[in-house]
Amino acid sequence: MAAKKLPSSRVGLREIAALAKVSVATVSRVLNGNKRVDPGIRDLVLKAADSLKIDLSQRNKTKALAFLLCNRTMLHAFHSRILIGAEEYSASQGWDMIFLSYNYSRHIPWKELHLPKVVQRHDVVRGVILAGSNSMNLIELLEHRNITFSLLGNNIIDPPAQLRHDVVVSDDVQGGYDMTRYLISQGHRGICFVGNLRLPYYSRCYSGYKKAMEDAGLEPRHSTINSEDDAEIGYLGTKALLSAHKPVTAIFSGNDFSAHGVYRALRDSGLRIPDDISVVGCNDTVGPWLYPALTTIREFPEQLGSHLVETLLRRIANPELASQQVSIPTELIKRDSTRPAAFTHVATPAQQGAPVGIL
Repeated sequence: MAAKKLPSSRVGLREIAALAKVSVATVSRVLNGNKRVDPGIRDLVLKAADSLKIDLSQRNKTKALAFLLCNRTMLHAFHSRILIGAEEYSASQGWDMIFLSYNYSRHIPWKELHLPKVVQRHDVVRGVILAGSNSMNLIELLEHRNITFSLLGNNIIDPPAQLRHDVVVSDDVQGGYDMTRYLISQGHRGICFVGNLRLPYYSRCYSGYKKAMEDAGLEPRHSTINSEDDAEIGYLGTKALLSAHKPVTAIFSGNDFSAHGVYRALRDSGLRIPDDISVVGCNDTVGPWLYPALTTIREFPEQLGSHLVETLLRRIANPELASQQVSIPTELIKRDSTRPAAFTHVATPAQQGAPVGIL
């Protein structure tokens, strides 16, 4: 008498392991997307599951992703909007989102970093979205722990020439180029960049500015302040420019937060925006709230968040997929902080304030 076939609801990992001639642990690793499983063995497990009419993608009861905000304040305006976009897209796909704040030093080896414990639980978190400001030691750690992740590419400190990971970026390099070309079209020639070029989100924007200046036969000039306080960067960087005795018609601030510091420095020096000096920013976070309203580069953080989740889910579904690179374009937003250049401003000694060295 032929043996009765077990109902599909009772067929589990042991039956798959027996048919594929592998261990139950190996089947579990395939189910959890472990990248250390040999592709040939993975195929055997998947074929065994298919022949038993088991959909492995539906067997994992936990469908959760972790949003890991690194080295940033929890209420950071830009990254909060990335989180909103990520959470909304996750929910639309039936996945939960866990939010975690994680601070670490880029100066220590990856082996000495200590990840949040929940991130290391493959049975709880299936993948990680890396936002905030990151460095390669954390990326190496995730690779060694076989943790699937997608990465916000704008804020990576000292990245290699070519990232081989799933990366989503806002095209702030092109945005910086477009903004500089706009200022040049208004007749500005003394266009100066203010930021901290040691930080990637400033240096990317600066690279677009620099290329536009060089393409126009103009000298790129920057005032870089070694700080992570955006308002301080804008304030001190502007004071440094005004004390350098060189013509300034427009200041390109590396983000909207530092533009607030630029505004304060110009007003403390008795200068008017945009009558004396035009000011522009990047990311369109607080630009509409400044007075006059800031001309800036609009980025789309909610779109960044949704694409970070989309690439991550695609990676979870297909671990052998080639690395994914997604670039989100920016938009130039024209407001009241700029005007055509009527003359070249050189700060007087009374306007310069206390000298601040360009670092």
